[in-house]
Amino acid sequence: MEEKKTFEIVTHGPSETMEIGAKIGESLRGGEVICFVGNLGTGKTHLIKGIARGLGAEDTGVNSPTFVLVNEYIGEGVRLDAYHIDAYRLESVKEFEMLGFDELCYPDSVVMIEWADKVESYLEGLDYVEARLEHEGESERKIILKNLPGYLYEVLTAE
Repeated sequence: MEEKKTFEIVTHGPSETMEIGAKIGESLRGGEVICFVGNLGTGKTHLIKGIARGLGAEDTGVNSPTFVLVNEYIGEGVRLDAYHIDAYRLESVKEFEMLGFDELCYPDSVVMIEWADKVESYLEGLDYVEARLEHEGESERKIILKNLPGYLYEVLTAE
């Protein structure tokens, strides 16, 4: 079994956060679930925009699906189907289950869950990457990526 790694970085603005996301998106192989945790304004959506860009999606169309709950980034130019779930407005884990999470997880997809701590009990036992974002200053953000597979860790630590 592959050893999972942790990677930490401080970014200095939204564009750097999106650059880290793009590196991740370019390296995803499919079948990954990435769970985003952090307070309002910590850059979760910017990191997701970068990942979507790295997968080939137009990041101008990437935003938090707060009201629609799930955004799809699929189609021409997108290397892997990507689903962006926003759990912020969910009242219960049952609502999350009703979104069809299990159907979105397949070998050629990437599922990104914003506010994943709201559905943590549903995710127990699932193999996922945790992306925790924290304020480090006015525009600085600390990104802590846990449970990284080796191939993602290598990309993020390469010079």
